[in-house]
Amino acid sequence: MTTIRIQPLTAAAFAPFGNVLQPRPAPDRMINAGRCERHHALATVQRGGGEAIVSIFRSEAVSLPYDCDLLERHPLGSQAFMPLGPDDWLSVVAPDQGGRPGTPLAFLVPGGTGVNLHAGIWHGVLTPLDRPADFLVVDREGGGVNLEEVRIDPVRITG
Repeated sequence: MTTIRIQPLTAAAFAPFGNVLQPRPAPDRMINAGRCERHHALATVQRGGGEAIVSIFRSEAVSLPYDCDLLERHPLGSQAFMPLGPDDWLSVVAPDQGGRPGTPLAFLVPGGTGVNLHAGIWHGVLTPLDRPADFLVVDREGGGVNLEEVRIDPVRITG
């Protein structure tokens, strides 16, 4: 079994897979009579002819070490995950290697931070740590096959 260590989430390290969703150091502009910061267009919804939808996903928690043996991807649209609670969580992603997932990477996503996965990026299922969590999810709804799932040899993820 391959073992991988969780790495900290940075915009640069995550860029091949998607966008980090968190406020910028300074807002793009102030709105609502100066009472609200707007951090504008942190990511773009890739939607391959469908429409963008907003959902809430409620996920069971995992504990470390965690054995990941299932990856999926959505070839027709991006998928954004924003936690609705304060807890850290994992984003497991993998590069594409000839239509199959390459070696996964695991990122520790700080509470209050989300990610937007580019269309076609292999990723693990939602992985909140230690307790169940809710996520606001923005993704694509529409015609075509937009879900591919593959079982992989388990990869053990450690802290």
